[in-house]
Amino acid sequence: MHERFSILQTQISINHIQLIIQTKSYPRAALIGNPSDGYYGKTIAFLFSNFSADITLFQTPELEIQPEQLDLTKFNSIEELVYDVSLHGYYGGMRLLKATVKVFYDYCRECNIKLDQRNFTIRYKSSIPHRLGLAGSSAIITAGMKALMSFYGVAIPKPLLANLILTVETDELKIGAGLQDRVAQVYETPVFMDFDKKYMDKQGFGKYSPIEVKKFPPMYIAFRTDQSSGSEVVHNDLRARYSYKEPDVLNAMKEWAGLAEKVRDCLESGNYTDLPHYINRNFDLRRSIIKISKENIDMVETARLVGASAKFTGSGGAIIGTYSDEAMFDKLKDILSQKGIEVLKPEIVNHK
Repeated sequence: MHERFSILQTQISINHIQLIIQTKSYPRAALIGNPSDGYYGKTIAFLFSNFSADITLFQTPELEIQPEQLDLTKFNSIEELVYDVSLHGYYGGMRLLKATVKVFYDYCRECNIKLDQRNFTIRYKSSIPHRLGLAGSSAIITAGMKALMSFYGVAIPKPLLANLILTVETDELKIGAGLQDRVAQVYETPVFMDFDKKYMDKQGFGKYSPIEVKKFPPMYIAFRTDQSSGSEVVHNDLRARYSYKEPDVLNAMKEWAGLAEKVRDCLESGNYTDLPHYINRNFDLRRSIIKISKENIDMVETARLVGASAKFTGSGGAIIGTYSDEAMFDKLKDILSQKGIEVLKPEIVNHK
């Protein structure tokens, strides 16, 4: 009797052991070349771990996607709803995870990868500042895709995984986007990305070359929290003008790609003399062909007042640049904080 009880007790303990998968991804900072990544251009980007998108996934009887703070549907007042929308937009992460699960399933089915019949609960949280061109949405998708791969034991090559993550936004959710964010978030190390048409046509993805973190000079990232226009608005307008072969846009794409090559050479050689000029030129070129809000222009110009270089990290709301020494960084932080802009030193991710 005691032996049977012991066996039963052991079985009950085993049944309560639950595999909990936790994954994360980080915001992306585009150092140079953006927004040419969706137009056969060249870019350099890295992740920084000052913020993160975190996914928790565990087996449950039914499949459930749990909401997070950005998915709130209940508010104390109209004013609170409007404030929430101004900060986070109309969509949270629920649609991102739903689309991620669908794209993962479709990929496995097309590749004849048989998934077992287990269900799961998946939930997310994100500290990445929202709608500031830091790739917060693709970070949630990337972390979600990694959790699904781990849960079902599916391996996807990095270049293909970046493509798959992109389709979640472009095909499923109809959000304008390029490969740059997803490549950086999949490789988890600074990457020089060459999206030349010959590579894209031949293999379906670009040529991706990691860059050692130690080769980067002192960098800063600054962002404001009062921006509410999603980056897809900019991308969609630019896409149309590119499709119509507008000369200014085509020339800009070519120059952005060239700037990426020049910055790569600066990093590889350790000669940073011309680096600030290239970074500033990236933004000035963007300003010449794309309408930019006066708040974003002011952020860039204010940073440049103290001698720092400055350009967008993505599509607006956050900037990236170089500074020469700690005295300049302190001045930068002081002058931008007076405008309600946060400044930080990015902790560059280097997971090889």
